[in-house]
Amino acid sequence: MQEGSFTWGRLEKQYRTADKRVDGVWVVVLLLAAVLLFTINLGELALRDWDEGTVAQVAREIWEAQAGSWHWLYPTLGGEPYYNKPPLMHLLIAWTYSLGGVNEWTTRLPGAILTAISVPLLYCLGREIFRQRSTAVYSALVYLTMLPVVRHGRLAMLDGASVSFFIIMMICVLRSRRNLRYCLGIGISLGLICLTKGMLGLLLGAIALVFLFWDTPRLLTSWYLFFGILIGSAPVAFWYGAQWLHYGYTFTDTGLVGQSLSRIWKPVENHSGPPWYYFLEILKYIWPWLLFLPQSLWLTWENRNLGWAKLVLVWSSLYLVAISLMSTKLPWYVFPIYPSLALTFGPQLAKIDDSPLPSSYPRFWVASLAIIAVVAIAGSFYFGGTAHKSDLQLILAAVAVTMAIAAILAERGDGQFLKVLFWGTYISLLLLMKSSYWVWELGEAYPVKPVADMIQRGTEANAKIYTSFAYHRPSLDFYSHRTVISSSTQLQDLWQHEKQSYFLLDRSALKNLQHKSMKLVDQVSDWILVTNNTK
Repeated sequence: MQEGSFTWGRLEKQYRTADKRVDGVWVVVLLLAAVLLFTINLGELALRDWDEGTVAQVAREIWEAQAGSWHWLYPTLGGEPYYNKPPLMHLLIAWTYSLGGVNEWTTRLPGAILTAISVPLLYCLGREIFRQRSTAVYSALVYLTMLPVVRHGRLAMLDGASVSFFIIMMICVLRSRRNLRYCLGIGISLGLICLTKGMLGLLLGAIALVFLFWDTPRLLTSWYLFFGILIGSAPVAFWYGAQWLHYGYTFTDTGLVGQSLSRIWKPVENHSGPPWYYFLEILKYIWPWLLFLPQSLWLTWENRNLGWAKLVLVWSSLYLVAISLMSTKLPWYVFPIYPSLALTFGPQLAKIDDSPLPSSYPRFWVASLAIIAVVAIAGSFYFGGTAHKSDLQLILAAVAVTMAIAAILAERGDGQFLKVLFWGTYISLLLLMKSSYWVWELGEAYPVKPVADMIQRGTEANAKIYTSFAYHRPSLDFYSHRTVISSSTQLQDLWQHEKQSYFLLDRSALKNLQHKSMKLVDQVSDWILVTNNTK
């Protein structure tokens, strides 16, 4: 009897060791695939406006600050106090500047690496809540091949890092159910989220607590959990306390209310939308996995008494409702919901993969895949005659081949169509990231680098610069090392009262602002730099 128990224990130990080795292999494979996809061609395109330009500017001012200064604690933007977000990501980017200089690659690298790490982390999260390894693998692969995850994860933004920290927090939440020491990881992860994205940490923390209330309410009375949250909150409290002591009520009014809480009831810079705005964002950008959403949601609801379904339902519904009720609508606000959607798809795709062959798949799947293939083929032929868009033709051709083969296999009832979808989607995304189209917002305004070079050459370091362009471009400030103020409706008054200033004008604004004292400084394409400085 003792010998049999010993043999069984040894076999069980060997099985666990082999199981961990397989998990380790998957973690490495997913990490390598994610790092390749998230870093290829990372520094070839200019920084886009809004978050990228602002984050890069704050990070550079931290990097340029004198040694021993408190600039890392009190960051600035254009020399003015920067209250919007805590500077954890800005500090990481400033550190990469010290290693590789100031450029697009070093600006985007920290966020890209952290988001790439979130892919194997999601696999680890799946291994905590799913019985089958294949379900965790499919969840991680869906997450890896979601276009908005790859695109926004590569940009110099804060959302990818926040999602990575949140996934770590949820792993600790799940493991704390059998080992209370993981409560410390919950608090530390929550602190990292708050030091990256500020008030978002409160919402993500609330999601974790609601899940625990539904799944494991006994943990909510554990002093380990409160102690972990206390430790993680300490640096957050220190940062916010330091800002308040340094800036006083200005930080409260501008930083906490004006730039954070007010987004709930007031659109920031006219970024508004209907309550279903984020639902449409999800519908637009998670193809081809959107095909499986109805069946995945139904399977999740059927299993709502299981831990994985509870997590997915709480995560997806609570976060989607919260951001939908906010007045400010921005596409990247929906980023934290994508891991939960991937976990929703995982069980359904694993169920398809485990079904005996051949199987009968819904006609809607086959028809949708065929339609996507036809549209991609038409797009590929359309751009075939344009020499400078050959890479776009190649991307669409890859999509067309993927969807066509997947449609044929699905029509035959062959479950291999899923593997074709994963490989083809990954290759198509790789081609897109290798091209110049992955930051398509750059086409919404004039090329920023030539104009920024002209401003830097033609103006003094502290010169006042006004532009006729419709809105403020943070990327122009970053590349020109100047602050360029959008004043399209006040140019006449500014010309009269702001002496010794510079004006960046388009041709129509230049025609309306003709003055004898005007001096041409330089010109790039349709943009002219003039001054009323007569010295």
